[in-house]
Amino acid sequence: MKLAFIIDPIHKLDPTHDTSVALMEAACGQGHQVFVTSKESLSIVNGKAQAFLEPVHIYPVELINGKWNTQTPWYQEDLGSYQPLGNMQVVWMRPDPPVTVEYIYATYILDYVDPSRTLVVNSPKGIRSANEKVYALQFSCTPETIVSSSKSTIKEFIQAKGEAVIKPLDGKGGEGILFATVGDRNLNSLIEISTKFGKVPVMVQAYLPAAQAGDKRIILLNGEPIGAVNRIPSSGEFRGNMAAGGSVAKIEITPRELEICRELSPVLQKDGLIFVGIDVIGGYLTEVNVTSPTGIREIDRLNGTRLADQVITWLGERSTYGSN
Repeated sequence: MKLAFIIDPIHKLDPTHDTSVALMEAACGQGHQVFVTSKESLSIVNGKAQAFLEPVHIYPVELINGKWNTQTPWYQEDLGSYQPLGNMQVVWMRPDPPVTVEYIYATYILDYVDPSRTLVVNSPKGIRSANEKVYALQFSCTPETIVSSSKSTIKEFIQAKGEAVIKPLDGKGGEGILFATVGDRNLNSLIEISTKFGKVPVMVQAYLPAAQAGDKRIILLNGEPIGAVNRIPSSGEFRGNMAAGGSVAKIEITPRELEICRELSPVLQKDGLIFVGIDVIGGYLTEVNVTSPTGIREIDRLNGTRLADQVITWLGERSTYGSN
Protein backbone atom coordinates (compact mmCIF):
# COMPACT_ATOMS: atom_id res chain seq x y z
CA MET A 1 0.00 0.00 0.00
CA LYS A 2 1.16 3.53 -0.80
CA LEU A 3 0.17 6.34 1.56
CA ALA A 4 0.70 10.07 1.07
CA PHE A 5 0.58 12.41 4.07
CA ILE A 6 -0.18 16.07 3.48
CA ILE A 7 1.39 17.59 6.58
CA ASP A 8 3.18 20.62 7.95
CA PRO A 9 6.97 20.55 7.37
CA ILE A 10 8.14 17.21 8.72
CA HIS A 11 11.18 18.67 10.50
CA LYS A 12 8.80 20.73 12.66
CA LEU A 13 6.84 17.71 13.90
CA ASP A 14 7.44 16.13 17.30
CA PRO A 15 7.84 12.35 16.86
CA THR A 16 7.05 11.77 20.54
CA HIS A 17 3.72 13.60 20.31
CA ASP A 18 2.41 14.07 16.78
CA THR A 19 -0.19 11.56 15.64
CA SER A 20 0.85 12.11 12.00
CA VAL A 21 4.27 10.72 12.87
CA ALA A 22 2.72 7.76 14.71
CA LEU A 23 0.61 6.93 11.66
CA MET A 24 3.56 7.19 9.27
CA GLU A 25 5.70 5.09 11.60
CA ALA A 26 3.03 2.40 11.75
CA ALA A 27 2.71 2.35 7.96
CA CYS A 28 6.48 2.00 7.55
CA GLY A 29 6.56 -0.70 10.20
CA GLN A 30 3.94 -2.70 8.26
CA GLY A 31 6.02 -2.50 5.09
CA HIS A 32 3.97 0.12 3.27
CA GLN A 33 5.42 2.98 1.20
CA VAL A 34 5.02 6.39 2.80
CA PHE A 35 5.29 9.78 1.08
CA VAL A 36 5.02 13.30 2.47
CA THR A 37 3.93 16.52 0.83
CA SER A 38 2.43 19.89 1.72
CA LYS A 39 -0.86 21.54 0.85
CA GLU A 40 1.12 24.18 -1.09
CA SER A 41 2.41 21.42 -3.39
CA LEU A 42 -1.04 20.29 -4.52
CA SER A 43 -2.03 20.90 -8.14
CA ILE A 44 -4.64 19.86 -10.70
CA VAL A 45 -3.10 18.81 -14.02
CA ASN A 46 -5.14 17.28 -16.82
CA GLY A 47 -8.10 17.06 -14.48
CA LYS A 48 -6.25 15.03 -11.84
CA ALA A 49 -4.82 15.99 -8.46
CA GLN A 50 -1.06 15.69 -8.12
CA ALA A 51 1.64 16.72 -5.67
CA PHE A 52 5.38 16.66 -5.11
CA LEU A 53 5.74 13.46 -3.11
CA GLU A 54 8.87 12.68 -1.12
CA PRO A 55 9.43 9.08 0.04
CA VAL A 56 10.08 8.96 3.76
CA HIS A 57 10.97 6.30 6.30
CA ILE A 58 10.15 6.86 9.98
CA TYR A 59 12.33 5.17 12.59
CA PRO A 60 10.26 3.79 15.49
CA VAL A 61 10.08 5.47 18.87
CA GLU A 62 10.86 3.46 21.98
CA LEU A 63 9.13 3.68 25.35
CA ILE A 64 11.77 4.03 28.08
CA ASN A 65 10.82 4.77 31.69
CA GLY A 66 7.38 5.96 30.63
CA LYS A 67 8.64 8.37 27.96
CA TRP A 68 8.93 8.09 24.20
CA ASN A 69 12.50 8.21 22.95
CA THR A 70 13.66 8.66 19.36
CA GLN A 71 16.88 8.21 17.51
CA THR A 72 18.53 11.12 15.71
CA PRO A 73 17.59 11.65 12.96
CA TRP A 74 14.17 10.13 13.45
CA TYR A 75 13.28 10.02 9.74
CA GLN A 76 14.93 9.66 6.35
CA GLU A 77 13.71 11.42 3.21
CA ASP A 78 14.59 10.42 -0.33
CA LEU A 79 14.35 12.34 -3.58
CA GLY A 80 10.79 13.17 -4.52
CA SER A 81 8.89 13.69 -7.73
CA TYR A 82 5.56 15.05 -8.97
CA GLN A 83 3.02 12.25 -9.11
CA PRO A 84 -0.74 11.90 -9.46
CA LEU A 85 -2.27 11.31 -6.05
CA GLY A 86 -4.17 8.53 -7.78
CA ASN A 87 -0.96 6.49 -7.52
CA MET A 88 -1.67 6.26 -3.78
CA GLN A 89 -4.11 3.93 -2.05
CA VAL A 90 -4.56 6.43 0.82
CA VAL A 91 -4.03 10.20 1.06
CA TRP A 92 -4.07 11.72 4.56
CA MET A 93 -5.01 15.42 4.84
CA ARG A 94 -3.34 16.41 8.12
CA PRO A 95 -1.97 19.97 8.19
CA ASP A 96 -2.73 21.61 11.51
CA PRO A 97 -5.58 24.13 11.65
CA PRO A 98 -6.59 26.94 11.42
CA VAL A 99 -8.65 26.13 8.37
CA THR A 100 -7.62 29.08 6.24
CA VAL A 101 -8.67 29.94 2.69
CA GLU A 102 -5.53 28.12 1.51
CA TYR A 103 -6.59 25.05 3.49
CA ILE A 104 -10.01 25.11 1.83
CA TYR A 105 -8.40 25.48 -1.61
CA ALA A 106 -6.35 22.35 -0.87
CA THR A 107 -9.55 20.40 -0.17
CA TYR A 108 -10.95 21.56 -3.53
CA ILE A 109 -7.90 20.10 -5.25
CA LEU A 110 -8.36 16.84 -3.33
CA ASP A 111 -11.86 16.60 -4.80
CA TYR A 112 -10.02 15.62 -8.01
CA VAL A 113 -8.65 12.44 -6.46
CA ASP A 114 -10.56 9.47 -7.91
CA PRO A 115 -12.42 7.96 -4.92
CA SER A 116 -12.65 4.59 -6.66
CA ARG A 117 -8.84 4.29 -6.53
CA THR A 118 -7.76 6.36 -3.56
CA LEU A 119 -9.21 6.98 -0.11
CA VAL A 120 -8.74 10.53 1.19
CA VAL A 121 -8.73 10.74 5.01
CA ASN A 122 -10.65 12.74 5.93
CA SER A 123 -13.01 13.42 3.03
CA PRO A 124 -12.39 16.90 1.56
CA LYS A 125 -16.13 17.57 1.51
CA GLY A 126 -16.39 16.28 5.07
CA ILE A 127 -13.65 18.62 6.27
CA ARG A 128 -15.35 21.57 4.60
CA SER A 129 -18.70 20.75 6.20
CA ALA A 130 -17.32 20.03 9.67
CA ASN A 131 -16.15 23.16 11.40
CA GLU A 132 -14.62 21.64 14.51
CA LYS A 133 -16.73 23.82 16.82
CA VAL A 134 -20.05 24.24 14.99
CA TYR A 135 -20.31 20.67 13.64
CA ALA A 136 -20.93 19.34 17.16
CA LEU A 137 -24.13 21.36 17.55
CA GLN A 138 -26.20 19.01 15.39
CA PHE A 139 -25.98 16.38 18.11
CA SER A 140 -28.09 16.21 21.26
CA CYS A 141 -25.16 15.70 23.62
CA THR A 142 -23.64 19.21 23.58
CA PRO A 143 -23.78 21.73 26.44
CA GLU A 144 -25.91 24.86 26.09
CA THR A 145 -24.26 26.83 23.29
CA ILE A 146 -24.77 29.81 21.04
CA VAL A 147 -22.85 31.02 17.99
CA SER A 148 -23.03 34.76 17.41
CA SER A 149 -21.13 37.96 16.71
CA SER A 150 -23.71 40.11 18.51
CA LYS A 151 -22.45 41.63 21.75
CA SER A 152 -25.96 41.87 23.20
CA THR A 153 -26.76 38.24 22.36
CA ILE A 154 -23.48 37.02 23.85
CA LYS A 155 -23.85 39.14 27.01
CA GLU A 156 -27.41 37.95 27.52
CA PHE A 157 -26.26 34.32 27.29
CA ILE A 158 -23.38 34.84 29.73
CA GLN A 159 -25.63 36.67 32.18
CA ALA A 160 -28.11 33.79 32.04
CA LYS A 161 -25.43 31.15 32.63
CA GLY A 162 -23.20 33.04 35.05
CA GLU A 163 -20.06 31.54 33.54
CA ALA A 164 -19.24 30.70 29.93
CA VAL A 165 -16.40 29.91 27.58
CA ILE A 166 -15.87 31.93 24.39
CA LYS A 167 -14.20 30.02 21.54
CA PRO A 168 -13.00 31.26 18.15
CA LEU A 169 -14.48 29.09 15.40
CA ASP A 170 -11.09 28.60 13.73
CA GLY A 171 -8.95 27.97 16.82
CA LYS A 172 -6.79 25.00 17.74
CA GLY A 173 -5.05 23.69 20.83
CA GLY A 174 -7.03 25.97 23.12
CA GLU A 175 -5.78 29.12 21.39
CA GLY A 176 -7.96 32.18 21.92
CA ILE A 177 -10.41 30.51 24.31
CA LEU A 178 -11.67 32.92 26.97
CA PHE A 179 -13.40 32.37 30.31
CA ALA A 180 -16.19 34.89 30.82
CA THR A 181 -18.17 35.60 33.98
CA VAL A 182 -20.98 37.93 34.94
CA GLY A 183 -19.58 40.99 36.70
CA ASP A 184 -16.18 40.89 34.95
CA ARG A 185 -15.37 44.53 34.14
CA ASN A 186 -13.52 43.31 31.05
CA LEU A 187 -16.55 41.45 29.65
CA ASN A 188 -17.41 44.02 26.99
CA SER A 189 -13.79 44.12 25.86
CA LEU A 190 -13.53 40.32 25.78
CA ILE A 191 -16.58 40.12 23.53
CA GLU A 192 -15.35 42.94 21.28
CA ILE A 193 -11.90 41.42 20.90
CA SER A 194 -13.15 37.87 20.27
CA THR A 195 -15.76 38.99 17.69
CA LYS A 196 -13.50 41.62 16.13
CA PHE A 197 -16.05 44.23 17.11
CA GLY A 198 -19.07 42.30 15.92
CA LYS A 199 -17.69 41.14 12.59
CA VAL A 200 -16.83 37.50 13.36
CA PRO A 201 -19.09 34.96 15.08
CA VAL A 202 -17.75 33.01 18.04
CA MET A 203 -19.00 30.00 19.96
CA VAL A 204 -20.13 30.63 23.51
CA GLN A 205 -20.71 27.58 25.69
CA ALA A 206 -21.99 27.30 29.23
CA TYR A 207 -18.97 26.59 31.42
CA LEU A 208 -18.80 23.00 32.59
CA PRO A 209 -17.26 22.76 36.10
CA ALA A 210 -16.31 19.16 35.26
CA ALA A 211 -13.60 20.64 33.04
CA GLN A 212 -11.38 20.94 36.10
CA ALA A 213 -11.38 17.13 36.32
CA GLY A 214 -10.35 16.82 32.67
CA ASP A 215 -11.23 17.27 29.04
CA LYS A 216 -11.36 13.80 27.51
CA ARG A 217 -10.12 13.21 23.96
CA ILE A 218 -11.63 10.10 22.35
CA ILE A 219 -10.25 8.81 19.05
CA LEU A 220 -12.79 7.35 16.63
CA LEU A 221 -11.98 5.18 13.62
CA ASN A 222 -14.85 4.98 11.15
CA GLY A 223 -17.21 6.02 13.94
CA GLU A 224 -15.94 3.50 16.51
CA PRO A 225 -14.00 4.61 19.63
CA ILE A 226 -10.57 3.02 19.82
CA GLY A 227 -8.92 4.91 22.68
CA ALA A 228 -9.09 7.90 25.03
CA VAL A 229 -6.91 10.17 27.12
CA ASN A 230 -7.83 12.67 29.82
CA ARG A 231 -6.32 16.15 29.55
CA ILE A 232 -6.18 17.93 32.89
CA PRO A 233 -5.71 21.70 33.23
CA SER A 234 -2.58 22.93 34.92
CA SER A 235 -2.85 24.98 38.11
CA GLY A 236 -4.59 28.29 37.51
CA GLU A 237 -5.72 27.28 34.00
CA PHE A 238 -9.21 26.33 32.79
CA ARG A 239 -8.10 24.77 29.48
CA GLY A 240 -7.02 21.13 29.43
CA ASN A 241 -5.46 21.18 25.96
CA MET A 242 -1.98 19.68 25.83
CA ALA A 243 -0.85 22.70 23.78
CA ALA A 244 -2.04 24.92 26.66
CA GLY A 245 0.06 23.03 29.22
CA GLY A 246 -2.47 20.43 30.30
CA SER A 247 -1.22 17.11 31.67
CA VAL A 248 -2.53 13.74 30.49
CA ALA A 249 -3.83 10.76 32.42
CA LYS A 250 -5.08 7.28 31.65
CA ILE A 251 -8.84 7.00 31.55
CA GLU A 252 -11.63 4.66 30.45
CA ILE A 253 -14.47 5.41 28.06
CA THR A 254 -17.71 5.57 30.04
CA PRO A 255 -21.12 4.18 29.01
CA ARG A 256 -22.33 7.77 28.50
CA GLU A 257 -19.42 8.45 26.14
CA LEU A 258 -20.17 5.27 24.21
CA GLU A 259 -23.70 6.64 23.73
CA ILE A 260 -22.21 9.85 22.35
CA CYS A 261 -20.05 7.86 19.93
CA ARG A 262 -23.07 5.86 18.77
CA GLU A 263 -24.96 9.08 18.06
CA LEU A 264 -22.06 10.50 16.05
CA SER A 265 -21.10 7.34 14.19
CA PRO A 266 -23.62 7.33 11.29
CA VAL A 267 -23.13 11.04 10.64
CA LEU A 268 -19.34 10.77 10.62
CA GLN A 269 -19.52 7.80 8.25
CA LYS A 270 -21.94 9.64 5.95
CA ASP A 271 -19.59 12.64 5.80
CA GLY A 272 -16.47 10.53 5.16
CA LEU A 273 -14.89 11.50 8.47
CA ILE A 274 -12.90 8.35 9.16
CA PHE A 275 -10.31 9.51 11.69
CA VAL A 276 -11.78 11.86 14.26
CA GLY A 277 -11.02 13.09 17.76
CA ILE A 278 -13.95 14.18 19.88
CA ASP A 279 -13.69 16.19 23.09
CA VAL A 280 -15.99 15.33 25.98
CA ILE A 281 -16.36 17.14 29.31
CA GLY A 282 -18.63 15.80 32.02
CA GLY A 283 -20.63 13.70 29.59
CA TYR A 284 -21.08 16.53 27.05
CA LEU A 285 -19.64 16.69 23.54
CA THR A 286 -17.77 19.98 23.11
CA GLU A 287 -15.83 19.59 19.83
CA VAL A 288 -15.41 17.25 16.87
CA ASN A 289 -11.83 17.43 15.55
CA VAL A 290 -11.47 16.36 11.91
CA THR A 291 -8.42 18.19 10.51
CA SER A 292 -5.45 16.71 12.36
CA PRO A 293 -6.76 15.11 15.57
CA THR A 294 -4.02 14.03 17.90
CA GLY A 295 -3.65 11.97 21.07
CA ILE A 296 -2.41 8.60 19.82
CA ARG A 297 1.08 8.88 21.32
CA GLU A 298 -0.34 9.76 24.73
CA ILE A 299 -2.95 6.99 24.66
CA ASP A 300 -0.37 4.40 23.60
CA ARG A 301 2.11 5.52 26.25
CA LEU A 302 -0.44 5.28 29.04
CA ASN A 303 -2.19 2.09 27.92
CA GLY A 304 0.47 0.06 26.13
CA THR A 305 -1.61 0.10 22.94
CA ARG A 306 -0.62 0.63 19.29
CA LEU A 307 -3.53 2.59 17.89
CA ALA A 308 -1.70 3.72 14.76
CA ASP A 309 -1.08 0.09 13.81
CA GLN A 310 -4.79 -0.56 14.27
CA VAL A 311 -5.64 2.37 11.97
CA ILE A 312 -3.18 1.35 9.24
CA THR A 313 -4.34 -2.27 9.41
CA TRP A 314 -7.94 -1.13 9.00
CA LEU A 315 -6.99 0.89 5.93
CA GLY A 316 -5.08 -2.04 4.46
CA GLU A 317 -8.12 -4.27 4.84
CA ARG A 318 -10.37 -1.90 2.91
CA SER A 319 -11.41 -4.06 -0.02
CA THR A 320 -12.31 -1.06 -2.21
CA TYR A 321 -8.71 0.15 -2.40
CA GLY A 322 -6.34 -2.38 -3.91
CA SER A 323 -2.69 -2.05 -4.91
CA ASN A 324 -1.96 0.17 -7.88
